This record gives sequence, structure tokens and C-alpha cells, in this order.
Amino acid sequence: MDVAEAPEPELLRDPESYARLLEHVREAVLQGVPGPRPPRSVVSDSWNRSLAARVDPDEGEAPFVFDTEALASLREAHPLAPVLPVLRQMLVSIADDAEHVMIVTDADGLILWREGETAQLLRGDRVGLIEGTRWSEAAIGTNAMGTALATGEPVQIYSAEHLVRRYHTWTCAAAPVRDPETGVLLGSIDVSGPLRTVHPAMISLVTATAQLAEGQLRAQLAIRDERLRRVNMPHLEALRGRPGALLSAGGRVLAAQACLLPSTVDVRRGGGTVALPDGRLATVEPLDEGYLLRLSSAGTSPRRSRLRLEYLSDGAHSTTVDGREVPLTLRHAEILTLLALHPHGLSAERLALQLYGETGNPVTVRAEIHRLRSQLGATVVQTRPYRLAADVDADFARVRTALRTGSPADVLHVFRGELLPESEAPAIREERESLTAQVRQVALNSGDPGVLWSFWETACGVDDFAVLDALLRTLPAADPRRAAVSAHRARLA
Repeated sequence: MDVAEAPEPELLRDPESYARLLEHVREAVLQGVPGPRPPRSVVSDSWNRSLAARVDPDEGEAPFVFDTEALASLREAHPLAPVLPVLRQMLVSIADDAEHVMIVTDADGLILWREGETAQLLRGDRVGLIEGTRWSEAAIGTNAMGTALATGEPVQIYSAEHLVRRYHTWTCAAAPVRDPETGVLLGSIDVSGPLRTVHPAMISLVTATAQLAEGQLRAQLAIRDERLRRVNMPHLEALRGRPGALLSAGGRVLAAQACLLPSTVDVRRGGGTVALPDGRLATVEPLDEGYLLRLSSAGTSPRRSRLRLEYLSDGAHSTTVDGREVPLTLRHAEILTLLALHPHGLSAERLALQLYGETGNPVTVRAEIHRLRSQLGATVVQTRPYRLAADVDADFARVRTALRTGSPADVLHVFRGELLPESEAPAIREERESLTAQVRQVALNSGDPGVLWSFWETACGVDDFAVLDALLRTLPAADPRRAAVSAHRARLA
């Protein structure tokens, strides 16, 4: 879990002056005029999301969603309820001493629990910082709870960094909490208080508390898994050595015999036949808790999966496994690209460096790999080191091959645009720039109008004056494409 970009040191040197500066920055941004300095990027992005959700910067107010009676049932059923004693132990006494309030929300920003000294609770009452109100960005604009949930990262919001004016006398720090089984957001942990109590350690404190809560959830999950294995093991033993497995209610593999399986199986309520990522079919039978999976004897030797990466594009990237398209985030596409470029594998530390630069955190990488393996299967992405155990067909690799052995026409037949053009990962950016530069030079050296036209049709070539001039030199006067090129160059000039 990375700690988001922190407020500047001047906040601690002179909090009041810094708050006035932030007010000027906010007013300039809202009026669309130059300000004394830009807001922090995490704040600017949050303001944009909040304004797009039509939050009123001057009159916004946290909506009251559930009364006390309805809230009681939500609390009882919420996954964070079992770790509330840990949160109290870590935060409440510190929050009291610092004149702060400890808050726990669900994944939608609904305040489920709020604890602190009476004076601070009453102060929170006056601004709607109470149980049953919703503090998502879409509901009330930039705030630590809502922004932590929107970004999935810890964040501290100070004074006029809150989009809505009535919260400018507050400072808050929050961190998200994820389900250790699925990786989905469960909610956020927040500490909020008056401006004069701001402290740089608060964001580290809530981050450590969120990690402790996730650790407690992980320990509780392990206890439940062990109990489930013990109760259901007779069902697996009844297969008498035939391939099969015990699954949790969410499809995680708890025990397996005579077969290799991904870490998670996509199960349907009620069971039935399921297809594994490598193409094998299995039967899933519901038990009192969890599932029993059976594999046919003929399916015990899994074939290698076929992984196809189409990442050279001016539009969306595409990932398919054995012909099945899998929607992936940009971060997961970046990871697959780097693993494809390093077939012998990468450690978590090297992968973090290539994805995030010097600020990379191996813990973040391990979490992303866990989520990626749950989507593609453990047989596709393996560990120690992280590597692809599949037959990979990547368009950027085909371009590299064509650059070595093919003709210019072969190169441009494969190259359809830059590699993951939205990626800011250092290693991806370097590979993208290198590949594009080589293809561009091949096109310019070719003297072939067809090759030059193919490069010009990509986003990286359309405004390239050298390419335009080469096209004007090589296209015949009667070719209608020449007029299009000439008109475009004239517009650029």
C-alpha cells in the first residue's frame, strides 16, 4: 500500500499561511485563472472527479443515507466489524489525545463507525461528519475518506484541499482496506480533526492501522480456511486419489490432489461444469460450505495456455487467454508486457522498479500479481520469480522480430501504434520510445510511400513533419493521398 503524495513541508512550518495559500489555489482553479501554484496532483485529480459529479464547492453537504436502526444491520454484516477492536486499540486513544475523530467507512464512503472525545464528536456533528452519512467523492467532493476509496491509496487532505468550503477548517488522513481474499475494497479508515492539530505522522498511522486490519482479516481467513479443509477433507479423500480439489465459497483452492490448478476457480452458485483457464473442464459440486471440484483423469496433464497481447494501438489494449478475451487494467497490461520482455522472470523488486521507478514498492507489486493471477490463472503467471508460463504472442515482440529479419512493409504491417500509449511506467515508456523510434526510422529510410503512409496513419506519425515531407516526395502527383498529406501539413504549419 503506497502512501499518496504528501502535503508540502511548509504546511508544518506555518499551517495558517499554508491554509490561506490553498484557499487562493482553490479559488483560482474554480475560476479558471492562473493561481499562485498548482494543487497537488492527487488533489487536482480529485477536484476534477468531484466537479464532474456535480458537487457544489460552496454549498455541498454530506448526504444522510441511513438512520441508526438501518445502520445497525449494516454494521453487523460488514467485513470490517470483526477488526473494529483492533482499530479502536490503535487509533482511538491517539485520536483523543490529538483532538481527532476516528472514522470507519464502507466501500461507498458510508460512515459506519465514529469514535472520539465528546467535544470532537459534537464538532463533527456540525458539519455532518456522523454515522449514516456518505463521504464518497461523488457525494461530497474531495476528502480523505472518499479520495482514498477513489484512488485505492492512503491520502491526507488539508483545509482548502477539500473541494467543499465548509470543510476548510478540517484536516484528515485516510487509508483504504482491502479484502485479503478478493482484493476488493472493503472501506476506509480515517482520522479527522481541526487544522491546528495537523501532524505528518497521521497518514503513516492510518496506513499502518489499515495494514494491521488487513493482517487481522488475513489471519481470520486462514482460520476459516483451515476449519473448512478439516470439515470437507473426507469429500476429497472419497475421490480415492483421482484428481480433484476443495474450494472455498469464493472459489479459492484450499486443497488439491493429483492435479495442478490456478489459485482461484470461477465457480457458479449451485455448481456445475466450469472451464479452467488452460481449457480443462471440471465439475464443481456444492458442499455445506465451499465446493468439491472433480477433474477427469484425461485432464490431468494441462497444456500450456496461449496468451495473446495486442498492446500496439492508438486505442484500447486487448488480452486473450486461449481465445477468451480478459479485460485487464492498464497496470496489469504493463506487468504482462514486462514479463513478456523478460521471459526468464523478474523479482518483485525489479518489477517494482520498472513499473514505478525508485519509489516502487514490492508489496504493491505482489498485490497486483495476486489479482492478475486470479484473472488469468496461476498456470499463466507463475512466481519465484514472476514469469509467464504460456505461449506468448505479443504484437510488440512481432515488431521486434520484423525489425531484425523482415522488410519495411513487414514491420509496418504489424506496427499499428505506440506500445500502451497511456502508460507512464518507466520501463514501458523506454520500450515504447525505442520501438517507435526504430519503426519511424525504417519508414523514413524505406522511400516507400505505402510504408510511409502506414506510419503516418498512426497517432505517433500523423504530425511528424519528416514523415509528411517524405510522403510528399514519394507520392505521385496524381495520387489522392498526396493532397490529404499536403493539406494536413499546411494546417500544422
